[in-house]
Amino acid sequence: MSSTEQPTHTANHAGTATGDGRIVIEHLTKVFGTQRAVDDLSFTVEPGSVTGFLGPNGAGKTTTLRMLLGLVAPTSGIATVNGVRYAQLRRPIQTVGAALEASSFHPAHTGLQHLRIYCAAAGLPSSRASEVLDLVGLSNAGKKKTKGYSMGMRQRLGLAATLLGDPKVLILDEPANGLDPEGIRWLRGFFRHLASEGRTVLVSSHQLAEVQAVADRAVILNQGRLVRAGTIEELSAGTSTAVVRGPDLRPLQQALASAGMQGTTETDGSLRVRADELTQIGHLAFANNVELHELSLEEFDLEQLFFTLTEGAHRGASFESPETAQYGAIQTQGGPR
Repeated sequence: MSSTEQPTHTANHAGTATGDGRIVIEHLTKVFGTQRAVDDLSFTVEPGSVTGFLGPNGAGKTTTLRMLLGLVAPTSGIATVNGVRYAQLRRPIQTVGAALEASSFHPAHTGLQHLRIYCAAAGLPSSRASEVLDLVGLSNAGKKKTKGYSMGMRQRLGLAATLLGDPKVLILDEPANGLDPEGIRWLRGFFRHLASEGRTVLVSSHQLAEVQAVADRAVILNQGRLVRAGTIEELSAGTSTAVVRGPDLRPLQQALASAGMQGTTETDGSLRVRADELTQIGHLAFANNVELHELSLEEFDLEQLFFTLTEGAHRGASFESPETAQYGAIQTQGGPR
């Protein structure tokens, strides 16, 4: 199977656990000594959707996911899948597939052997190992020892392991790390495919552009607290900016003010107006005989919203130009998680 192709369906040899796969986090709190890692956190993750789980390093994302999976006991509050705690699920591997950290593989085992061991431990047919290798585009590498796997191949093998039980819920931490552009494109399509089947996909990531490209919803944490949650449409409402350039924009700026639209003049003489479309601005320019050299729209950018909401969490020296600092931070390879 080509790494860019999407599966026509996800096989269901393991059976489907009951419940719709809804994740509910209610007033979840975790205190380690004097540190409040997660602070009264509440949100839901709906079936049939991809939800991005975002926040700087130390925001509490991993701790929240570990509490959801029963790996860490909450100080207070509750996290449930299908209305029950993870420990109460009758068939957890067939309900939730999770990968919170880079998986460890025995270097002498092939990818196929690695997955067959998981199948044996979970009581799944060994044939499922070959099926999930095909799903993640590793069928040709299944008999290759994992010590020769690239980082991207290891990520795909880890994803394959989460799919063994054909789970309704996928919980993944930085699944795109190490993937090349082709792999990221494939992963984006695969997530959309899973959501179209009614599955619940919760993805913790610092690759904000990728989250925006694939996610239906986003949950943003900072210092253990929820700072924003909603659909991408809800988060993007009223956040786009029109950029206007021309020899004399003063009449247009006055007309915009009369229409209740405030424009800000930049140092380069351009005018920036908060707007989701350009029709009204273009009409006002025409009606007031204003010559335009540019009328363009800077659409919503999840990265800009993220840095606005989490600003100051881990501030270092600034290497940005004034323009970059105002309209969006530089995303480095080792950016926020």
